[in-house]
Amino acid sequence: MNDSAVSLPWLVIRQDDNGNRYRVGRYATRAEAQKIADSLDSRGHKQLYWVERIGQTQTQGQGPAQAQNGDGTRN
Repeated sequence: MNDSAVSLPWLVIRQDDNGNRYRVGRYATRAEAQKIADSLDSRGHKQLYWVERIGQTQTQGQGPAQAQNGDGTRN
């Protein structure tokens, strides 16, 4: 594991309306990443934004909210 993975373990991910996913940024804390995701999400575009921890894997067929919390809620 490199130093950046240790110090910036939280990712903000964007999914566009074609299903393509992109990493928006990496952050030191979940709260910081969530603040950015919420800010981007509030712009009203069709894209989805969510927070993941590096090393977290999504089960195929699950959306970002289920992969994030496991209970269908979005943080």
